[in-house]
Amino acid sequence: MIESFQILGSRGGGGAERFYVRFTKALHALGHPVHVVTPGDSWAAAQLADLERHPVPMRNVFDLFSRLAISRLVGRHKPCIVQTWMGRATRLTHIPRNKGIVHLARLGGYYDLKGYVHAHAWIGNTRGICDYLIESGLPRERVFHIGNFVDIPPPDRDFDRAGFLRSQGIPGEAFVLLGVGRLHPNKGFDVLLRAFERLPARVGSRPVHLVIVGSGPLAERLHAFSAHMDCRERIHWMGWKDDVGDYYRSADVFVCPSNHEPLGNVILEAWAQGLPVVSTSTDGARELVAHAEDGLLVPVGDPKALADAITLLLRDDTARVSLANRGFHKVSHQYGRDSIMNAYIEVYGRLLAAAR
Repeated sequence: MIESFQILGSRGGGGAERFYVRFTKALHALGHPVHVVTPGDSWAAAQLADLERHPVPMRNVFDLFSRLAISRLVGRHKPCIVQTWMGRATRLTHIPRNKGIVHLARLGGYYDLKGYVHAHAWIGNTRGICDYLIESGLPRERVFHIGNFVDIPPPDRDFDRAGFLRSQGIPGEAFVLLGVGRLHPNKGFDVLLRAFERLPARVGSRPVHLVIVGSGPLAERLHAFSAHMDCRERIHWMGWKDDVGDYYRSADVFVCPSNHEPLGNVILEAWAQGLPVVSTSTDGARELVAHAEDGLLVPVGDPKALADAITLLLRDDTARVSLANRGFHKVSHQYGRDSIMNAYIEVYGRLLAAAR
């Protein structure tokens, strides 16, 4: 068994934090001892209450108290692997190379590498990120590509879709478009609103509604913008939800309108729930989605193109089912828990063998 520290500095919840929780639980389920190192008041810490936790505030990248606390924790427990997630945790973690402990930094974006070069090895969750790391001078033999996994939920044949929608103020027979993510400039929800404005109010006998799940710094501005739209009565802001499952289960089409997306966890989540996906053609989406085979890709920042793609799916039942089935097949076979966790354990073993 491989004992590890999993260090995450963020307090909020988002795609990276959701994967951190899934990954840490999966590692524990495989029998590997896991130490959860996060701020004590973080969303991730609350989800991992059953595991061994070490609260460290990690207020910012200059938090010397937290850097010392991490060093002391590592010295006391002497794990085999110290895996850091994103910039703050990586910058505050410094492990000497001659101690037999491997510092592995995981990256989910194209970050400034000045805060990462002191790690001993690096994991990128897309091929593009790994190419960037190598082109920036990191040693190729210590850069590894491992994607994210999502859990495939069991079929819920008892789910009352119409009842759930009505409980959210949405007609039970509605066509539902779903967007999930932080209300942040990178996520492009303003583009989604402008695209929705172009859609027909009804397709056949079914009204078309938009559901957005998430919170963030643009919430007030986006809410105010949508309040002046003619279609405002068909836009539903749900805020942050720890469990998005029922929103996925009740949707007809998932839309990822991002301006910048290194991977796109929400695309994987939507596929796992059996939804057809329309996404902007970000770096991450292009790596995940085969256009017109398991999803539709449109140019970034183009409301008309996004609206046209959504309309196509709303009017074509066969296309929706085909894209959804192929997306589910891809996520099940390429982004399943077992294959991703096996890849991580293999990398851990290789790095530890080289460190001896």
